[in-house]
Amino acid sequence: MKNKAITSRDVDFAKWYTDIVRAARLADYSTVKGCIVFEPNGYAIWEKMQSVLDKKFKELGHKNIYMPLLIPQSLLQKESDLIEGFAPEGAWVTEGGNKRLEEKLMVRPTSETLFSDYYASVVKSYKDLPLLYNQWCNVVRWEKETRPFLRTREFLWQEGHTVHATAEEAEKEALQMLNVYKDFFENYLAIPVIVGKKTEKEKFAGAEYTYTVESLMYNGVALQSATSHYFGQKFSKAYNITFLNKENKLENVYQTSWGCTTRMIGGLIMVHSDDNGLVLPPKIAPRQVVIVPIGKEEEILNLAKEINKKLNENNIISFVDDSEKSPGFKFAEHEVNGIPVRVEIGMRDLQNGKLCLARRDTRERIFVDKDVNIVESVQKLLDDIQQNLYNTALERNKKKTYEAYNIEDVEKIMNTQPGFIKAMWCGDEACELKMKEIRGTKSRCILENEKPISDKCVVCGKKAKHLVVWGIQY
Repeated sequence: MKNKAITSRDVDFAKWYTDIVRAARLADYSTVKGCIVFEPNGYAIWEKMQSVLDKKFKELGHKNIYMPLLIPQSLLQKESDLIEGFAPEGAWVTEGGNKRLEEKLMVRPTSETLFSDYYASVVKSYKDLPLLYNQWCNVVRWEKETRPFLRTREFLWQEGHTVHATAEEAEKEALQMLNVYKDFFENYLAIPVIVGKKTEKEKFAGAEYTYTVESLMYNGVALQSATSHYFGQKFSKAYNITFLNKENKLENVYQTSWGCTTRMIGGLIMVHSDDNGLVLPPKIAPRQVVIVPIGKEEEILNLAKEINKKLNENNIISFVDDSEKSPGFKFAEHEVNGIPVRVEIGMRDLQNGKLCLARRDTRERIFVDKDVNIVESVQKLLDDIQQNLYNTALERNKKKTYEAYNIEDVEKIMNTQPGFIKAMWCGDEACELKMKEIRGTKSRCILENEKPISDKCVVCGKKAKHLVVWGIQY
């Protein structure tokens, strides 16, 4: 039976998305225009994402650091591409107390300038390198149109910033972090992704080149999900970050930055959830199992506590819902909140020697012997759910990935059944802009290791240089 509080995603996808956010209590609208309140359910998902990624970063030698929130205008202006890229979205502080500031300060939209200024003061010798730092923080970008998690004026993220003695080492870092994100999306979020380089027009302001992680939502719209940038010496020359190399000569460092945001929560919703609420992959679910006793009999309650203890002792995050709500209300509530597995314990089933395990992804109810090895059974179910969510998303992606050989193909696909379009491109920005006229279609990334599908540009018909994935974006 469908949840009446949630609009069908096939009827109105935008309304469905908002209904899920509200029904699952992930976020609420704030009186601060363009900003949201991260409610406990939503923030818990972010905390889980943080814990997984933070561990991965530290295993690769990165350390956490924290930079100031405010950036002096003069510091931003040292790298012209960056200030030009972020000026339209900048939020400025012009007064302190009741006095006008001598120099206005931008609330950080990103922290390349602050990291570069810091590195200029601490890097002296090749012996100091590399410095592999990461920051968990909030940033502000004055977005015109906002939507919870996907685009808000303040959002949470991590931004890694590293400095290296050689270009080779820095480029290796940028690619390594791209693959960290790819692994995280596919093996934890159960979201299949496409990775590659951004075009010159779409790369990060100030970067030599940008790698991107692109995912496809249920409705065929693309989401830029994480990025990794190679800066070369652009920032180090602008901010005078130099070191004495092994030949005792001064040289500028080579830099990278890489990041992902709370936008990933929006991606989780739009890839996996359904008309009954949130669906979470077990590896990223803050709570993996809920145990619902049906009735107040001591035998039921004791068994619920015993199962809960066993699961938690074996690193399965479980809890008992022994609240005064009716069983039907509890089932609906945990379903809308996306708890991957529900264990139902009722007297009738116990008398038949059974327990019921309900899986959130397929909503299937499975009866097992009450004396079963519950840890093994639940763990297998969690693994099955994780894999099924990935396989389902992958199969949908395949159906929504097309090839186009001319502009008419692109128009037909984007106007009827949008998704990822693979098409050749000559490298001319004019053709890239022509594609944008079709419902805002943009290049998502260049596929460097795939065989060309033709030798002609999809727009102008001239000799093609690149195979590109295109799509409509959030």
